[in-house]
Amino acid sequence: MEPLRVLSQSDMERIDDAARGILATTGMRIESDEALDHLERFGCRVDRGTGVVRFPPELTARVVERMRQDYRREDRPERMAVRFSHVRFRPCAHRVHEDFTVSAGGFCCFLHDLQGCRRPANRRDVLCSINMVNHLENITYTGLPVADQELPPKVRPVVMAAELAKYTRKLGGIETYCKDDIGPIQEIAQVVAGSAEALKRQPMMVGYAEIRSPLCFDRTMVEIFMEYIRRGVPQTVDTMPAGGTTAPVTAAGVLALGAAETIAPMVLAYAMRDDPVVSLDITCTYADMASGTYKYGGPDRCNLLMARVQLLSEYYGCPTGVHGGKTDSCFHDEQAGADKLATMLLTVLAGAVGIGTVGHLENAVTFCPVQLVIDNELVGYVRRAIRSPLEVSDETLATDLIASVGPGGQFLDSAHTADHFRQELFLSPLFPARPWETARADPQRYETAAAARAIAAELWRPPEAPVLSDEQVREIDRIVRHATSNA
Repeated sequence: MEPLRVLSQSDMERIDDAARGILATTGMRIESDEALDHLERFGCRVDRGTGVVRFPPELTARVVERMRQDYRREDRPERMAVRFSHVRFRPCAHRVHEDFTVSAGGFCCFLHDLQGCRRPANRRDVLCSINMVNHLENITYTGLPVADQELPPKVRPVVMAAELAKYTRKLGGIETYCKDDIGPIQEIAQVVAGSAEALKRQPMMVGYAEIRSPLCFDRTMVEIFMEYIRRGVPQTVDTMPAGGTTAPVTAAGVLALGAAETIAPMVLAYAMRDDPVVSLDITCTYADMASGTYKYGGPDRCNLLMARVQLLSEYYGCPTGVHGGKTDSCFHDEQAGADKLATMLLTVLAGAVGIGTVGHLENAVTFCPVQLVIDNELVGYVRRAIRSPLEVSDETLATDLIASVGPGGQFLDSAHTADHFRQELFLSPLFPARPWETARADPQRYETAAAARAIAAELWRPPEAPVLSDEQVREIDRIVRHATSNA
């Protein structure tokens, strides 16, 4: 299916020209002497006093083209889960992907629990949230839906990565706030994969670095990025410009700034080595002008995300997932439903290969098990809505059946209906079609939030056992003890 397009080819060319112009004239502040050394040797102009790097337009154009060419390398992983969704490192046609993936995760600090209380998450919440994801068929990957707030922050990423590895096969991305955590997390991933070579073939549990808009690559983030590049781990750099606060309020300005911010670290990757596996990424939005909040929902952001998907996938050649299925609402309410369904459906129709992270409320600060159940159902809703092509055959045209039923007849008791209705209809436990008398008689069954809460309550329990062998669990526990011994 052809994707929805909101940009022309000339629009995308102008955004790219503007992005490279921003890097050439304004530049980016990069807080690492090592990174400055690499970039200066690579042909960038470096101001050592301010740390600002200016990137010649011909250099950024050459690197972008090199990235496009490297997408054709057969030794690259085809696809990989990242922190919020998934990204592909091999080319594919810009189209609607009916096989789009869905990710949970987000390392949320707070839990909106089954009693309706918002509170800091603990270890049991971590395990229960992983167990929920394991049992929800429409969730493809997961990072940590919540993070144990009772753990000291310094040890939290490694300990949480270990819990994720031990209790799910749906391994997604993780959060890393220090480059020293990368070694232990990679060791954990090697245990899961079976060997270092197996992990190289199919990377997993990869963290990420992030630009601070506008145009700042802070020390911690650039160190994390360079450590991953040194290790040969596939990387994208997230950048989150918000129109009106950390970016111009106009969509084109947001996209141009975001493109500049993600191209710059790609140049650094190629300055460090000849064969980095890198891609571009922009997580863009508008700021709410009343509160200053970074918006995760709304029709304005839908249009911006669609443009972002087209720019990255069609123009730059980087098929990518997107921050969809999120909301600005603090409750699992009508606003959450509107935000989530719109940012799922429209971004997938624009060509996103994945969406995430689902299960969130409150601008991705809070995880809600009831909302995760609803989101899982919304994903099924979207999958059914975009299914194509519509099958046209003698069996589906059913002209013989129409003739046999004739005028004024009915099709309910036909074998053809029994054979096909489960494939044709979206049969949902959360979104039923019932008459008023039936729904009023049993609102706990037919009211969406109540039905979702009942499902969540059944799944809100720790996993019965690790998904790994006893030997693998012992080795992961050893890695964690060693990594956290001096914390």
